Amino acid sequence: MEFLIILPVFLIMEGLTWVIHKYVMHGFLWVLHRDHHDHSSENHLERNDYFFVIFAIPAIALMYIGAVQGYNYLFYVGLGITIYGMAYFFVHDIFIHQRIGFLKKTKNPYLLAIRRAHKQHHKHTGKNDGECFGFLWVPVKYFKMYFNKDNK
Repeated sequence: MEFLIILPVFLIMEGLTWVIHKYVMHGFLWVLHRDHHDHSSENHLERNDYFFVIFAIPAIALMYIGAVQGYNYLFYVGLGITIYGMAYFFVHDIFIHQRIGFLKKTKNPYLLAIRRAHKQHHKHTGKNDGECFGFLWVPVKYFKMYFNKDNK
């Protein structure tokens, strides 16, 4: 039963991520996201990393409230958000940006498409004119690249 809450929340998070990335991170909170694009941070941590805390707060609050109320649906909504956040961290920070060298030489077309789409997103160093704001959903054109041997 809990899975029927967690899975839809996880899937909905992809749409929310697109909206938040395009209109919040590339909008009024660009001041936090900018160093992720222009690499102006001299540390391993970027101001952009504050978004992990910002996005974790509602998930933690939902899980806490849901647990206090007897592990109701709020707990599982928070858990779905948390699982999405963990997936985001693994794919974005570890796989794409290689903060920890992992899967550097993958041949998996889906993973290569995610990496290519994110690279397209980062070719724009300003807050405007961006593309590929999602995370797990990859525009078809990037996915097709890795099945068409002529484009390699």
